[in-house]
Amino acid sequence: MNSENDEVIQIFRDSGALLEGHFVLRSGLHSAHFFQCAQVCQYMDKVTRLAEIMLPLVNHYGATTVVGPAMGGLVIGQEVARQLGLRFLFLEKVEDRLELRRNFKFNPGEKVLIIEDVITRGGRVVEAINKCREHGAQPVAVGVIVDRSNGATAFDIPHHSLAELSFPTYEGDKLPPELAALPATKPGS
Repeated sequence: MNSENDEVIQIFRDSGALLEGHFVLRSGLHSAHFFQCAQVCQYMDKVTRLAEIMLPLVNHYGATTVVGPAMGGLVIGQEVARQLGLRFLFLEKVEDRLELRRNFKFNPGEKVLIIEDVITRGGRVVEAINKCREHGAQPVAVGVIVDRSNGATAFDIPHHSLAELSFPTYEGDKLPPELAALPATKPGS
């Protein structure tokens, strides 16, 4: 691991955001580890630092707008936009699907940078990419704080993560006995 990866993980530990137990992830998979980014995002100095680490990875794509999928991408997306001096908007969940609301609009071909907190399979990011395209924007890159897939998740645009980890995940009917013995929770990111 590189020093920035280590620093990101330490930020999560210091914030009490790296949880251990039995968790059902948004992807539907189960895991003994959970990144609760909301715990980090209550400390603006930590959010500022995470955005500082992310900027060199994403600032060269020519984006004019940063998009954060709700809820995970809101705080970090807004801070990345602030540090880059770009417009920020968000996609919000309506019946568990991302929607562009609140009279937000894209200019045709507007270049957008999508910022998310954690990905496991990347489903919400794919949904955000598609939603931006549906509204005429051109997604140019993705930035995430933590990639739980250890780099296995791929998108059709460049993506960068601050930390890559590979905590095992399991289908609900294929849990190891030690995980199955614990009650499952969905703490929310």
